[in-house]
Amino acid sequence: MTTFTHKYMGREEIETKMRSILIDELEIDEAKTTDSHRLKEDMGIDSLDFVDIVVLVDNAFGFKIKMEDMREVHTFKDLCDYIETKVK
Repeated sequence: MTTFTHKYMGREEIETKMRSILIDELEIDEAKTTDSHRLKEDMGIDSLDFVDIVVLVDNAFGFKIKMEDMREVHTFKDLCDYIETKVK
């Protein structure tokens, strides 16, 4: 059994890891993973993809996203901001 060891993660590391998840796991075009790109409209992320993101974030960062919190997450920047608040 793998145990997640919490350590402080800087913003750059969060963005890099999240960008990698979106590109590698959800096949999002890297050019669409900038701060202002919208998850649904620009990246084409749908509700099933959000379920995948919940699992992938749990594996990568060691916490579960609350789906109700995702209502306020619209852009790549919003997603990274949310993760940053949870890993501090």
